[in-house]
Amino acid sequence: MENTNGTTDINFILLGLFNHTQIHLFLFAMVLMIFIISLMGNALMIILIHMEPRLHTPMYFLLSQLSLMDMMLVSTIVPKMAANYLTDTKFISPMGCGAQIFLFVTLGGGECFLLAAMSYDRYVAICHPLRYPILMNQRLCLLMTAGSWLLGVLDGLLQAGATLSFPYCHSRKINHFFCEAPSLVRLACADTKIFEFFMYICCILMLLIPFTLILASYSLILAAVIHMQSVAARKKAFTTCSSHLAVVGLFFGTTTFIYMRPKSYHSVNHDKVVSGFYTILTPVLNPLIYAVRNKEVKGVLSRWMEKHFT
Repeated sequence: MENTNGTTDINFILLGLFNHTQIHLFLFAMVLMIFIISLMGNALMIILIHMEPRLHTPMYFLLSQLSLMDMMLVSTIVPKMAANYLTDTKFISPMGCGAQIFLFVTLGGGECFLLAAMSYDRYVAICHPLRYPILMNQRLCLLMTAGSWLLGVLDGLLQAGATLSFPYCHSRKINHFFCEAPSLVRLACADTKIFEFFMYICCILMLLIPFTLILASYSLILAAVIHMQSVAARKKAFTTCSSHLAVVGLFFGTTTFIYMRPKSYHSVNHDKVVSGFYTILTPVLNPLIYAVRNKEVKGVLSRWMEKHFT
């Protein structure tokens, strides 16, 4: 399967995550179940936030955007992986591969900055509660959300366009279960060192800048909480922030493991497992974390279930 004219007329081959043994068939069924739960959980979170007037606040608007990004992310990866596994056809077109890279990078980058916006929202709510309506107004909330999407889209366009511009004239077997830029670039029959360097710098910036903002916000929050006189207020602040910190830890921990390690430490099998964690498992954990740790969400959910199922 060779071609010297670029990537326009021959498909790539995704080697996938599972083979057809019994244990892998069970794991595949688990992935499908997680995918369905993820879609339902995030969709329910969006519906609850949209329908409940008490949740029409910047915090929950940002949370609804996080749920939307998670829904789109898992839908970018799992359906194609499932279709290839069930039909035993591992092909993906260059256009489909480019679309996966674009959507994956867009949603991953956008989520980094959205989590930073959510940490700023918690900082204002806890450290400047009386000025919250001014410092975290609707206009600023929309601007931060639009900025998160825009920065993600720009990064996605750059990485997808640059990755598909290389000629792929030898093996087109991608040792992954979806098209990810680093896995695809390894197959290019051209010098990709400059692109890989800039891609590495771009990933560091997309992770480091939001993470620095999150760290600064929570350092200020921690200082404010320590000086709180009321035990109840301190407990409420910790409860509110713990959900967001859990999501931040899951997302940044796994993405840092993939993109910021030295190249010599990369293992293809380990990378696939970790990629599966943050593309399939993390989107289902986010709504569960917020639903379990947030009293307002639990209250709205219980009232909604009583109304529709009793």
